Amino acid sequence: MRRWLPALLLFVTLPPLAAQGAPALSWTERLAIAEKYRVAAITQRRFTHQQFWDAVSPSLASPRLRVAEVGRSMQDRPLRTVTFGSGPTTVFLWSQMHGDEATATMALADLFAFLASPDQSPVRQRLERDLTITFLPMLNPDGAEVFQRENAAGIDINRDVRRLASPEARTLKAVRDRIQPQYGFNLHDQSARTRVGQGEQAAIALLPPAADEARSYGPVRSRARLVAAWLATDFGNALTGRIARYDDTFNPRAFGDLMQAWGTSTVLIESGALPDDPQKQRLRTYNAAAILGVLDAIATGAFERADPAAYDSLPFNRGGAYDLLLTGGSLVVPGVGALRADVAINFDDSVARTGGHVREVGDLETAVAMDTLDLGGRFLHPMPDAVLVTGGSTWVPIGAPARFIIREGAAADSREVGRLP
Repeated sequence: MRRWLPALLLFVTLPPLAAQGAPALSWTERLAIAEKYRVAAITQRRFTHQQFWDAVSPSLASPRLRVAEVGRSMQDRPLRTVTFGSGPTTVFLWSQMHGDEATATMALADLFAFLASPDQSPVRQRLERDLTITFLPMLNPDGAEVFQRENAAGIDINRDVRRLASPEARTLKAVRDRIQPQYGFNLHDQSARTRVGQGEQAAIALLPPAADEARSYGPVRSRARLVAAWLATDFGNALTGRIARYDDTFNPRAFGDLMQAWGTSTVLIESGALPDDPQKQRLRTYNAAAILGVLDAIATGAFERADPAAYDSLPFNRGGAYDLLLTGGSLVVPGVGALRADVAINFDDSVARTGGHVREVGDLETAVAMDTLDLGGRFLHPMPDAVLVTGGSTWVPIGAPARFIIREGAAADSREVGRLP
């Protein structure tokens, strides 16, 4: 900001008002805030629309937060925005447009608790003064009701930007058009089978979406890339080697791409998974800490000092991995005998690791999996419900439940050493 001193006919360049005063909070300090204000009523990543709004109702009683009904879902559940602050810079965050992607919705609940708190906080004061933040949590409440990606008509809301056939998509577009946000955050979950390039399971993937087929970087997308670079660095404080970037091929049916084209500097944040975090509670906390930090970075302008290379150098998301690979053993087919075979398993819920099914059997030496168990020469004996018996013959069919007894030998009475699951 420049302030003129007419009598001296010169100007002095000052930092933005938001940058003056208390410094930004460190990652550790923001993690502590996320933990302190965690909404205790939400402990699982599967919750309904009613359960969410009941859980956040104490926060929404605060005059700091302004709640408005902005639409109705296909099954007539209310869609609501929550707005905080009255500053000149406008930010828009929406979550769970896919009903089974709830990590960021949990994080937003925790942020509401922090923003509503009467406790003194220079950061909260800064956000309230310099930003107007509009949240649209759980855009797809009908999908959340049964924990499915699509809405009640089977429409992927994130692929409905051109036709706006669904009431949820129309609501999202209407809110965006009304508030004309300068910055946007499209909050999603991605497959737990996604890796960071050839490396670890991806916990977070980032993308400033392309606004055109050429994937060009005009002012709007360039600003979004700086925000993504700031986030890449910030998430890296806790998730080294687990941050990826999403493919940026332009998708004219996707909201994030069109938000960018409409002039909102938009960043996609995809929450993947972490080991031993079946309900994504650690990722929830990391999301809350990072979102609080990036909002403050927008308020202060700190993100403008980010190095684009922090984003550009991230490995791409890479899929195609199995959940679990059993190697170094033999599969016993009842009535047939044992044969040397690896077994690949995928879970119905890759995060909670429940509902395993056999996906491939054979020589899987080059296969990639999130986890590998070396059987060390032992034998996999399928349990009765893991085989198909017809006409006196037995099969171990692809898609069968992954239920095995691990034994020392091929004989059914050999010593048992473990079971799956």
